[in-house]
Amino acid sequence: MATSVLVAYATKHGATAGIAEKIGEVLRAAGLACDVKTAATVDDLTPYQAVVLGSAVYMGAWRKEAAKLLKTQEAQLAQRPVWLFSSGPMGEGDVQELMKGWRFPPKLQPIADRIQPRDIVVFHGVVDPEGMGFFERWIIKNVKSPVGDFRDWEAIAAWAGTIAAALQPEGAAETPLEVE
Repeated sequence: MATSVLVAYATKHGATAGIAEKIGEVLRAAGLACDVKTAATVDDLTPYQAVVLGSAVYMGAWRKEAAKLLKTQEAQLAQRPVWLFSSGPMGEGDVQELMKGWRFPPKLQPIADRIQPRDIVVFHGVVDPEGMGFFERWIIKNVKSPVGDFRDWEAIAAWAGTIAAALQPEGAAETPLEVE
């Protein structure tokens, strides 16, 4: 029976949903059973042997739906392999430099420390003024934020590939993880 993985996410404009879908695609291609769901719809982790949880980042904080899932399911998350991701920095270049070393919301770090995720990663995000409200467009203009889709699909797929490899049963044949 294939390992069952939940990829849960919180998004505002859909960019983080795209990242979660790509992660799910790579995990399925590796032979894992995988559900991709919004964090707000998850209330029970019992069916899953592993969890990937991610959120869009706004002003250094995760979306409330992802933070709530992390908090309310802490005990269950601590009992299984967990990977955490954030989506947010705009522009080209090294994510760590753009985020000035930020990896995870400080307010949630104590929970992450107790859960002991296998990895925490930050991916580039998207700024599309077309789908934003007046106030968000005003902020983008005033902080001179770069506009565009900065997600690195190769990095996302490679990270998902490491998750798939970690979840393969002992002695399982190598599975090609390339997904277009």
